[in-house]
Amino acid sequence: MIYSMTGYGKSILQLPTKKISIELKSLNSKSLDLNTRMPSIYREKELDIRKLLADKLERGKIDFSIYVEMTAEDTSTQINAPVVKQYINQLKKVVDGDDMELLKMAVRFPDALNTVREEIDETEWKTIETEIKIAIENINNYRLDEGKVLEAEFLKRIAIIDKLLEKVITMDPERIDGVRERLTKGIEELKEKYDENRFEQELVYYIEKFDITEEKVRLKNHLDYFIEAINSTDSNGKKLGFISQEIGREINTIGSKSNYAPMQQLVVQMKDELEKIKEQLLNVL
Repeated sequence: MIYSMTGYGKSILQLPTKKISIELKSLNSKSLDLNTRMPSIYREKELDIRKLLADKLERGKIDFSIYVEMTAEDTSTQINAPVVKQYINQLKKVVDGDDMELLKMAVRFPDALNTVREEIDETEWKTIETEIKIAIENINNYRLDEGKVLEAEFLKRIAIIDKLLEKVITMDPERIDGVRERLTKGIEELKEKYDENRFEQELVYYIEKFDITEEKVRLKNHLDYFIEAINSTDSNGKKLGFISQEIGREINTIGSKSNYAPMQQLVVQMKDELEKIKEQLLNVL
């Protein structure tokens, strides 16, 4: 089971005087890259929010937002009436204008408005915290659905590489016979006498350098291990990335040792499928 790092989660809380919207967006990243945006009243809870998100989402470029929309007459900003009146009286001494125009000018001056610092309501915050957890659950469900799509893609590509490997295994004896035949023909064309026993020894030594038995076994094991890792209970994109590197190493070795055009064509196809896997692995949690 794997999770994608791409996801979206949202939760809306309706309180008596306000509507609170909580949004979570995530994209792929090598580590946890967390950005938060929220009204100043909730800033004191930012560290708690970050810890909660880090524990539940683990990795990715994550944007967390809290939006507050007031739905009733409740504001923390009030007009400082005595100061505004004083500004208007001073303005009347220097400019002509009706009271409305002077009022528009006065409210722009310093201290014309008083902002009362709100204190967080812990009971309200408990409710908001519950909604944050719901948003996290929603984004994780989204990530799981995206992970299922990626999982199907990986299994498809691994199956293709496995079938190509079977073709390589079937072709291998033919390849060795071809190498032996080319070397023997080359010696015969020299029209020189040679020690057949010595030639056979050298031939065996030479062919052993092209032997890919170990690479075929290791590649098959890596393919099986990749599937096993996908089916595990944990989603570990980094682990799958390491396995894919080992798969690539064995494919490259087979290609360099093959010395046989038909087999090299199969190797190119395997590399193509592996590159598609590596590209998508960047999105796995």
